[in-house]
Amino acid sequence: MILAIDPGRDKCGVVVMSESGEIKFQKVIETINFSTTILELEKDFDLRIVILGNGTTSKELKLTIEKIISIPIKVVDEKHTTEEARKLYWIKNPPQGWRKLLPTTMQVPPMPVDDLVAEILAKRFLSI
Repeated sequence: MILAIDPGRDKCGVVVMSESGEIKFQKVIETINFSTTILELEKDFDLRIVILGNGTTSKELKLTIEKIISIPIKVVDEKHTTEEARKLYWIKNPPQGWRKLLPTTMQVPPMPVDDLVAEILAKRFLSI
């Protein structure tokens, strides 16, 4: 399993994905709960590699990960992932009601998309 993380100061996007691209876990977590969540995921899944976006707080989170679990970490470029995640949000959650009348490019998802960024990072790593 692949653990992909979109690091952030207040929140992180986390996804656990199989090598075939099947999502096993996906969530936006508070950064303060990061260590606890990662330990739980390591216990629940056979994690083989951590894919860590190179954005905000990535250096600090990399050090934290290295202290709590012994899994290889690959830091990857996050370029344009937020834009891709916004598009992916609207694919997974098509607009309803009056929102259908507005192009999704003019709308902002009503919730954080950090978990979708983590999904994109994992898919980039797997080249899906």
